[in-house]
Amino acid sequence: QVQLVESGGGLVQAGDSLRLACAPAGLTMPNYAMAWFRQAPGKDRSFVATITAGGGQTFYADSVRGRFIISRDNAKNTAYLEMNKVKPEDTAVYYCAASGSTLAARNGKADYWGQGTQVTVSS
Repeated sequence: QVQLVESGGGLVQAGDSLRLACAPAGLTMPNYAMAWFRQAPGKDRSFVATITAGGGQTFYADSVRGRFIISRDNAKNTAYLEMNKVKPEDTAVYYCAASGSTLAARNGKADYWGQGTQVTVSS
């Protein structure tokens, strides 16, 4: 059974940095593009960032480009989302996902999803 377990969420102040981690179990991570999505209160889940299986390419939503960095360590079977200069509007539940391609991820599609981790940014 595949499980994607996110960690690193919490309460931070605007301008701070935070790093989320995603550790898939039961899944060969190098076979998948990895992605992060988020869902703010009262809104639909939206794409945040994605990285190719080999880690050579990354893509970001306009709202986070230049502030967030997605990365992966296939040897450690872990994906990361480094969140810098966070804003109150970054408050959301953040979900890790494994997808067949970065194109699929950018279209909101994934094969496996994590349970989510809450990030709250105070002003």
